[in-house]
Amino acid sequence: MNHAPGSRAPQHGQALLEFLVIAAAILGLFLLTPVVAKYQDIAHATHMASRYAAFDATVHNDASGAFKPEGQLAGEVRKRYFGNPDAPIESAAVDDAAGAAQTRRNPFWSTPHGAPLIRSLADVSVTFGAGQASSHHQAFSSSSDGKPFSQAPLVNHATLGLQARGIYRANISVPLVDLPEGLQSYTPFDEIDLRITRHTSVLIDPWAARSVQQNMERFGKLAPLNSVFSSMETLLDVAIPAFELFGEVPAPRFGHLQPWQDAVPADRLKPEY
Repeated sequence: MNHAPGSRAPQHGQALLEFLVIAAAILGLFLLTPVVAKYQDIAHATHMASRYAAFDATVHNDASGAFKPEGQLAGEVRKRYFGNPDAPIESAAVDDAAGAAQTRRNPFWSTPHGAPLIRSLADVSVTFGAGQASSHHQAFSSSSDGKPFSQAPLVNHATLGLQARGIYRANISVPLVDLPEGLQSYTPFDEIDLRITRHTSVLIDPWAARSVQQNMERFGKLAPLNSVFSSMETLLDVAIPAFELFGEVPAPRFGHLQPWQDAVPADRLKPEY
C-alpha cells in the first residue's frame, strides 16, 4: 500500500507488543512479591521471639530461682512464634514429630509450590551470647555502664546484693528452604540458603529478685542514713516517731519501705484451691 509523502505507517499491535516487553521485565517482581512478604513476616516473628527469650530471663534466672531449661524455652519459642497462629498457647516443649505436623505450621509461610518455608520447627534454634552458645550462663557479656557507681559505697551492686555479670543476650535463628529451581524469576532465591537471625540484649541482674520484700529491702539500702546510722537503728526507731506529724504520717524505718508497699485488698484476692 502506498502512503502519501509525510504520512505515518500504520502501527497495528504496537501497544500490545510494548506491554508484553514491559511485562516480561517486571513479571519476576510480581512473582516474588508474595515471597518477600512471607520473608518479612518470618523476620518479624524472629525478632519478637528473640525479645521473648531475652525478657523471659528477667523473670526466670538464677537470682530468683533458676533459669528456664533451654529445651523448654526453645519449645515455647517454636510453638508460640513459628507454629500455627490459630493453635492454642501451650508451655510444654515441642517434640520433633509434633513440630513437623502440618497442624503445627503457619499456613502462610509456604513456597509458591506449597512446600513449607521452614522445613521443621526443630530447625529454629535458640542460642545465647555473642558466641551463640547453648547455655544461659554463656549469654553474658561484660559492660562498663556500672563503673561510675562501683566507687559509691551506698549504691554499688554489692551493697544491694545484686550480681553484675553484664548484658544478657538471646539469639533466634531460622533457616529457610530455597525456592524451587527452574524459574528465572526466582533467582537467586533458589540457591542462597537464606537464614534469618535476630537477637535481643537486656540487663537482667538489677531486675532479679525472689520477692517484693527483697526488692523493698534493696531499695531501702539506698537511704544514706541507713548506712551511716545502722548501728543506731534501734535508737532511731524509738526517737523518730516523736517527730511524726500528729500521728497521721508514720515515720519510715531506715532500710524498710513497708508503709508505702502496694497491697492488694483481701476482697480482691482470688482464693487458691
